[in-house]
Amino acid sequence: MIELRQLTVLAEVCRSGSYSAAADHLGYTQPAISYHMRALERAVGVPLTVKAGRGVRLTPAGHRLAERARGVLAGLREVENEFEALAARTRGRVRMSSVQSVCVAVLPAALARLGASRIEVEVELGQTASHDAYRLLDAGETDLAIVADDEPGAAQEPAGTPLRRVPLLVDRRHVLLPRGHALAGRRSVRLADLARERWILERDRERLLRRCAEAGFEPRVVTTTDDQATTLGLVGDGVGIALMDGLGLLPRPDPRVEPRPLDDWPRRHVCALLRPEAARVPAVSALLEALRAVAVEQSGGAVEAATA
Repeated sequence: MIELRQLTVLAEVCRSGSYSAAADHLGYTQPAISYHMRALERAVGVPLTVKAGRGVRLTPAGHRLAERARGVLAGLREVENEFEALAARTRGRVRMSSVQSVCVAVLPAALARLGASRIEVEVELGQTASHDAYRLLDAGETDLAIVADDEPGAAQEPAGTPLRRVPLLVDRRHVLLPRGHALAGRRSVRLADLARERWILERDRERLLRRCAEAGFEPRVVTTTDDQATTLGLVGDGVGIALMDGLGLLPRPDPRVEPRPLDDWPRRHVCALLRPEAARVPAVSALLEALRAVAVEQSGGAVEAATA
């Protein structure tokens, strides 16, 4: 049986012209080169070299086999290169559940980063509230969930389901003020400072109403909308003020709107949740790393980088 090492030795003897030169190039001893050449001759059944002075030269059969050996070795290198490239390229499909603000402000940049790295990940995306994301993870219906909690781990994780929690960023609640507003000169604002304002509110407002009551006032509502672009436009036109998380300010800044952090509102911790076995899937790991990288890039303005 012909061995690959024997073909490598033959090809090098043909190229370098002697056993000693072949030994130097391959890192073998000269007796080892002689041994492999004799074994190859026994395998093919014909002489491959003849003595020539103090050295050897290839026979016609030796030259023919050396030519075939070069073709075999070149083909093998092509196969190795092809499969090295395949191994380096991450492919796969990831089922991802996420709060809406991350879908809008973080995910597009993360997917663009993956595309630039030639990492092919198909994301099956669902916009999901944090409490629903825990249920989906517990049922095995999502691979990666992005949740937002006022305190890390505040939401109830499924009993008996170990999850890996990866901090992404810390999001601050902001009040949106029209340009030139009297409070726009402050670095931050407290809820009580907004008692006399007209408000643009979301439908889900019970938490805000409760906090306003604790601050000693009831907000005067002029418009109700859940659409962030509409909210920004209304504030920019001076219709009223509104509250928005920092992530909501990233994709569509409006020069007519001046956001200021709301001091007396808990910071929102945005984290990725996944099962430990999912973290070992290359496509999931690649997407998670891209999300973390984008979160770091976007920190310093409306949002802050998270610490583990």
